[in-house]
Amino acid sequence: MASPSHKLINLLKQCDSFKLLKQIHSQMIINSITDKQNYLLSKLIDLKVNSDYTLFFFSHISEPNDFSYNLIIRALTNTWHDYSLTLQLYFEMKGFGIEPNNFTYPFLLISCANLPSLSIGRLAHSCVVKLGLELDSHITHSLITMYSRCGDVCVARKVFDAITERDLVSWNSMISGYSKMGCSREAVGLFKEMRMKGCEPNEMSVVSVLGACGDLGDLSFGKLLEGLVVEKGFELNTFVGSSLINMFGKCGDLESARRIFDRMPVKKDSIPWNAMITGYAQNGAADEAIALFHDMISARAEANKITLSAVLSACASVGAIDLGKWVEEYSSKKGYLHDVYIATALVDMYAKCGSINQAHQIFKNMPSKNVVSWNAMISALAVHGRAQDAIALFKSMLKDGTVCPDDITFVGVLSACVHVGLVEEGCQWFDLMGPTFGLIPKVEHYSCVVDLLARSGNLEEAWNFIEKMPEKPDAVMLGALLGACKTRGNVEIGERVVSLLIDLEPANSGNYIISAKMYANSKKWDDSARMRGLMREKGVSKTPGVSWIDIESQLHEFHAGEICLASNGISQVFNSLNEEMKFEGYVPNTSYL
Repeated sequence: MASPSHKLINLLKQCDSFKLLKQIHSQMIINSITDKQNYLLSKLIDLKVNSDYTLFFFSHISEPNDFSYNLIIRALTNTWHDYSLTLQLYFEMKGFGIEPNNFTYPFLLISCANLPSLSIGRLAHSCVVKLGLELDSHITHSLITMYSRCGDVCVARKVFDAITERDLVSWNSMISGYSKMGCSREAVGLFKEMRMKGCEPNEMSVVSVLGACGDLGDLSFGKLLEGLVVEKGFELNTFVGSSLINMFGKCGDLESARRIFDRMPVKKDSIPWNAMITGYAQNGAADEAIALFHDMISARAEANKITLSAVLSACASVGAIDLGKWVEEYSSKKGYLHDVYIATALVDMYAKCGSINQAHQIFKNMPSKNVVSWNAMISALAVHGRAQDAIALFKSMLKDGTVCPDDITFVGVLSACVHVGLVEEGCQWFDLMGPTFGLIPKVEHYSCVVDLLARSGNLEEAWNFIEKMPEKPDAVMLGALLGACKTRGNVEIGERVVSLLIDLEPANSGNYIISAKMYANSKKWDDSARMRGLMREKGVSKTPGVSWIDIESQLHEFHAGEICLASNGISQVFNSLNEEMKFEGYVPNTSYL
């Protein structure tokens, strides 16, 4: 006759529910069966029982051994993602004199990678060497992942190079490490080397290298990778399909991205939807991003934080404030409003849609702010002409001390100084970037200073500043100076700027028009005619302005010079506004036409 212990173990093997498992556990306690606790622990983990119950059971195992610890460390890493507790139990295991082994270290190293904790990862590596486990393939792959995610790709590569017989997992670990740490050229190079050495890629290889390819903007290699996906017969699943969409989106090929999206199964999860919406939003196709978001909602796909951030960015681009408000309400229902990324996107959206007070209210309500949040609000105040508020907020940021300003922060601060002509203060902040904040000024910062000097009439000083700066001037910087030269009637410096601008942007109509107007204002009619003639000779035409009107969550786009359709009463509203403006004495400024 089978013993109670044997019967319970047989039941445990067949157990498929937490309810039955608790009954078996009760019987084990009643029958004082203490030597089979690892069987029960293993089943608790296999059934993905909640961590509190499992950890409570583990803490009551009378004499846990290396198998017990390895089970719980694996579960903490792979199932519950409690990486800090993984480390804690590893040290507890060692403290009890239980030797970790080749089943312990892969999960410990992955936990170090996810935290990240390079110091403990290095300590684990030294223990691996002392135990003679450095040739274990699972451990070496985890070491590559740990060092890569902790930012030490050089050591990761040394571990990879020390592998005498590399399998596909070895190659994938290193390629993925390079790709995730932004070493895109190295990732692509290693992928090519892998193929040259006869190791054929799988889906994971392709997904990793597609990310690197997108970061490089290498469309030609990206298309080769798409061909490889077809050649290998890889399914356009969430991971492969979304990676292709992301790659094409980052390379600016939205047509190919949409082709991949449409070839994927009709029922999609949020990942491919997010990839396509983000691709549209980041490439300036805001209307398409918004339209696809409506399709996503109609398809009952779950919109998550990534979706909403991308949609808010699109709303900000075209002033779709009604949809932005809907996203805020949806975020509130989902409990996302306190998420730093969603809240920051809302700040940016409301500011760009003209609701600066609403943007400020959301910013104030944020429980935690990162540097992007501060930057969004500082820049918003600057753009809305509230320069003193922007500078005051920047000083509050410094006083708060939880985040350090970055180069984008200073673009916002310097822009604020430009808007109100704070020449001395702006130059002081620029001069403090390096010595006080350890930031190297970029062309955007130099551009702000040039604009600041030019608007205040210090055109010669602005030109000298350009000549002395280490960076080459860009079109934005020179355009600001040219505009000031036209306003101030300084043809001498204006001519120097025009020659540089036309070399930089030969197809920009604004450069020819402003320079022609500058000459005309100085009665240099021949030079003015020459600039307009040069514009015609090069086939440059003036780009018409474009505006959007949001009526009942639908965007209407119209271009300057077009006859506005009477739909939705837009035409009547325009005519009414025109009459009111004339009545108030408004005269249009045609100096830039």
